[in-house]
Amino acid sequence: MNRSWWFRFSVFLGLFIIAAVSLVPTVMNFDPNKSSFPVKSKINLGLDLQGGLYMVLGIDFNKVYADEVRNYMSKIKLTLKDEGIESELGELTKEDITDPMHTLIINNVAQMDQAKSIIKEFYNYPVRLTGEESNTLRFGIGRQYREEIEENSVKKSIEVIRNRIDEFGVTEPEIVSLGADRIVVQLPGVDDIERAKDLIGKTAKLEFKIVHQTLASYQGESGRMVVPPELAKLMADSKEAGIVFKKGDRFSEYVSKMNEFYKDMPKGHELAFDKQTNPVTNEVTALYPYVVEEQADVTGEDLQDATVRINQEDNQPYVGLTFKSKGADKFEKVTGDNVNRRLAIILDGNIYSAPNIQQRIGGGNAQITLGQGDYNSLLSEARDLSLVLRAGALPVELEFQEQRIVGPSLGADSIARSKKAGIIGGVLVLIFILIYYKVAGVIAIKTLIANIVFVLACLVGLEATLTLPGIAGIALTIGMAVDANIIIYERIKEELAIGTPVRESVETGFARAFWTILDANLTTAVAGFMLLNFGTGPIRGFAVTLIIGIVCTVYSAYFVGKMMFQFYMDKTRGQSISI
Repeated sequence: MNRSWWFRFSVFLGLFIIAAVSLVPTVMNFDPNKSSFPVKSKINLGLDLQGGLYMVLGIDFNKVYADEVRNYMSKIKLTLKDEGIESELGELTKEDITDPMHTLIINNVAQMDQAKSIIKEFYNYPVRLTGEESNTLRFGIGRQYREEIEENSVKKSIEVIRNRIDEFGVTEPEIVSLGADRIVVQLPGVDDIERAKDLIGKTAKLEFKIVHQTLASYQGESGRMVVPPELAKLMADSKEAGIVFKKGDRFSEYVSKMNEFYKDMPKGHELAFDKQTNPVTNEVTALYPYVVEEQADVTGEDLQDATVRINQEDNQPYVGLTFKSKGADKFEKVTGDNVNRRLAIILDGNIYSAPNIQQRIGGGNAQITLGQGDYNSLLSEARDLSLVLRAGALPVELEFQEQRIVGPSLGADSIARSKKAGIIGGVLVLIFILIYYKVAGVIAIKTLIANIVFVLACLVGLEATLTLPGIAGIALTIGMAVDANIIIYERIKEELAIGTPVRESVETGFARAFWTILDANLTTAVAGFMLLNFGTGPIRGFAVTLIIGIVCTVYSAYFVGKMMFQFYMDKTRGQSISI
């Protein structure tokens, strides 16, 4: 054997050893956290093989439009105030729920033209002026900004969900958009279904709002919560009207209904609730209403970090908040301007705490206390809360439109059936190759084994997910590898049939078969890349294994096969061949 052959053999042997070692954790089913084996990665199984959670989440853009126009009215009011123009927020009207309008009242009619000019200069893109009457301006969402909202809401929601799931520890989640207003989430191997749903669906909209001085629940001298008479009557009337929060309902929907029901709401305010739950059953035991300012001067966007901490006095977990520099300035201003008033810390409409502001608070730190419960349950709640706050708030509220739990038994059954089909098919192919091609068939079997090992090792190295369609892609790859061997062997037999010497027949057979094999695999690879680019979910899984298999097939069937035939020819001195 010449130096070139030994070099190629060394490369092949090195690659094969690396590939085989990388498959040990998968084959032996090592626990990566407990095993001391140097390779930790394993082949990730998809939802259809190991079970998990499949969800379709929808976005209610009509609510998004209403929230956006309301937020911009508050910003416009502050901008006008900086320019010396006093104004008041009017009403939000939903005559057309797909295009909500909000009015802004300019206190001095003489400043109407100046106000319109300022609004046009700073807010011409996000809002559009739809009408004016006396000292009242009416605005709606800008047309181009509306399209931007729809596009960015889906993109940012996917990004936030992915960040949360990454911290949750799910391997290879599949999160893709479905149409313009839906998101598909697939979480393979998830055991704690309810916790996963809670982490994904929680909006994590953190707000700090000043509490109304009289219309708010408070803790009495006895330590029990006291609800003001007006709010107690509101709760009783709403219950009679059928507005009741039940387990399984979205809390944000309940809050929204209560705000619509409360007709005597002070201007510029809204309802929020302190939701008390049973630490054992997680059932809601009480809802204490608070009237808070509608405008939040400090929000989750001002947050830099959220971490779990332990109170040294009572040994209870809480969530410590650290604000960005601008957020710290805002927090200091809000607390300084509202000394001796209560500041509600609100997450998704639920008040976690509403402490009294004793003095201006600087330093950019705050904390969220978590109510009652045992240490472990509070610690788990603190971890989940800090997780969603760090991952970021969802730009929109998501609705669970569809949910399917794929049991691991289905995945186990699929794997068992796939193994059975693979073994039967593989044995039949091997028997055919050995009977038909004799010793050359043994070489073909060795290249097939190398091919399969390389494909599986690539799945480990790329951290790809193996699904049922992916197994189908591997099966197709094996078929293509067998086909490549048949093309080569039939070319060799053609050369032998016309009297060409054995060694030359082998060399010519490989040379003439190369372009046929390459052309066939390249055209299939192009189709695979199209599926990978435009497909989703299972289609992409099939495309990944197909493309990996094509590369491995060309290398193992042609280059490794040729190397083995050269070794065979050297042993027989090129005088005979069993094919």
